[in-house]
Amino acid sequence: MTREDIIRMAREATKEAPREDWNSTAWVFGDETLERFAALIASAERNRCVARADIALLGADITLRDRVLKAINITGQT
Repeated sequence: MTREDIIRMAREATKEAPREDWNSTAWVFGDETLERFAALIASAERNRCVARADIALLGADITLRDRVLKAINITGQT
C-alpha cells in the first residue's frame, strides 16, 4: 500500500467535501471517522492478501485454495 493509497482512504473516511488544506501535515479524526479509516485499510489489506494467496495457490487442490481464501476473508470480518 502506497502513501497515496493511505491518504486517499483517509480522505474517503472523512465523508467531507474536498478541502484546500488536505496537504496539511496533521489531520484530526473523530472516533467514527477513525473507525471508517481503519475499516478501509483492513479491507484493502484483506484484498491484497487474497490476491497474493490466490496467485500462490495456483494449481493447488481446489479445496485447499478455497479454505485458505475463506480463512483470509473470515478472519478479517468483525
